[in-house]
This record gives sequence, C-alpha cells and structure tokens, in this order.
Amino acid sequence: MNLETLQRAMAAAVMMPLTADDAMAQTAPDGRAMEAVAGSFIAPNSRLTAFERLEIYNRQYWFRMLGALAEDFPALQAVVGARAFEALSVAYLTEHPSRSFTLRNLGSKLADWLAAHPERGGRRHGLAVDVARIEWAFVEAFDQEALTPLTLDEVAALSGDSRIGLQPHVQLMALEHPADDLVLGLHDRQKREASEAGVRGEAVPMEPMRLPRLRRRATWLAAHRVEMSVYYRRMEPEEYRTLSALRRGLTLGAALEAGFEGSKLAEGRRPKKVREWFATWAELGWLCRASSEEQPQRTGREDE
Repeated sequence: MNLETLQRAMAAAVMMPLTADDAMAQTAPDGRAMEAVAGSFIAPNSRLTAFERLEIYNRQYWFRMLGALAEDFPALQAVVGARAFEALSVAYLTEHPSRSFTLRNLGSKLADWLAAHPERGGRRHGLAVDVARIEWAFVEAFDQEALTPLTLDEVAALSGDSRIGLQPHVQLMALEHPADDLVLGLHDRQKREASEAGVRGEAVPMEPMRLPRLRRRATWLAAHRVEMSVYYRRMEPEEYRTLSALRRGLTLGAALEAGFEGSKLAEGRRPKKVREWFATWAELGWLCRASSEEQPQRTGREDE
C-alpha cells in the first residue's frame, strides 16, 4: 500500500473505540479480524504480535483523548457522573474524532452534540448542556486573539452608523440555568485536588459531592480574558442582544434596536443603561475595530 493508504488504515485502526475492558476490538468495522488488519501494515517482533503492537497505539490514543476531554470539562463530569461522562465522551469522540494538531479543539462541538443527544445528559440534561457551554467558553476566552481595543476617544466618537467589532475572546452565552457559579466552584475544587495530588506525589480521586439544585432561569453570560485570566460576567438580556448584534456586523444603531426589541425597560431609562454598558465595555476593552489585520495570539496543547 502507498503512504496515504497506510496512514488512513493506521488512523482508522487507532481511532477504533476500545472494548469495555479497555482492549482493542477483535473485529474491524468492516468485519475483518483486527489481527489480519494489523498484520497488513505492522510486523510482529520477538515479544509482541502485530495485533498487540497496534493495540498499544489504540489504547494510548483513547486514554489521551478521554483525559484531555475530562481536563477541559470537569464540571460537566461532576454534573452527569463519572461513568456517564466517560460513556458520552466515547460516543462524542466516535462521531467527532480529533481533526486538529492541537487538543485545544477537541471539545469544540461537545455542547451542541450534547444538546442533540438528551439521552447522554440524564435527568440534568439541560443543566449539563449549559455547563458544557460555559466550560467551552472558558477555553475560547482563554486563548482566542486579543485585538487592539478602541480608545475612549474612539468610543466617544461613535454614531448610529458606526460598525464596531467585539473582541474575539469575548464569548456570549444564553443559558437556561445560572450555572456559572457552579462551574467556578467545581473548577476551584479541581485545582485544589490537583494541587493536593502534586503535594502527595500520587493521584487523589475526586470525592463525590452533592451538587446544589439549580432552578431553571434564563441567564445571559459573557466569558472574557483579562491578563491571562478568564472571568464570567452576567448581563441583562438587552445587553446580550446588543452585543450579539454587534458581533453579527450590524451598525450600532441597528444593534441597539435589536437589543431593546421587546424589552420591558422604559424608554426613558434606556439612554442611561446604554451609557453604563459602554463604560463597562470600554473599561474591559471589549470593543475593537470591525476589521483588523492583527494576528491571533493563542496557546494550546499539541496532540501527543
């Protein structure tokens, strides 16, 4: 076989889901015996058969993928439970295997995938989807690019016809639950336990915890970065809709109209509210030019 055929055969074998006991499946998806598949492109050695050599790569691929996903979504794991999280991770990665040189992108479709698979979220499916969205927003906010923010003078000179951009690291979310505090608490717990594991020099299993009951309540949230730290900020629905409209490329005037459409806020109070928004956005550096040639600045973990 030529190089491309060899690479595709190897990738398909390595990315096959493991069995329940973390072994390589005996049969390929096309019905062939995996021992024969392995022997078609891997030679045995004095200690291992071709199947056993291939199994090492198959197992390590899945251990690495599952570990990376668990690292990015610890709160989701706590909400659905460890066993359910592993099962949904395998199902998700089977449909959406790694397609990037970096593990940073591994969970990019998880929240939308989970929303379309309610059987994977259990009785807390809605909360699980919200938690997944918040945790993915953390990843995006942490390493998306930061463009030059508008100065105070540039903000003061804006008019209704102006088009302005929103920093790429600012992630906007419309949620069904006020789950941000829950996620922050679980992330803090994960850091403490990881630190304890480092001090002891051994793995410290995460103790089961009783999660607070969160009632469904529409929540609008932004995740953003300040000096390499990610913060969450709750918003009123009008502010969320305005920022979302700016991100879609609407003019400032059209964005404000979209933001206040259907709002119960009295018209006389709206100008003050807008001034407060702009003061906050300018202070946080959220606003930038509608187009920029600045290059993205990212960090990420490479596949190993």
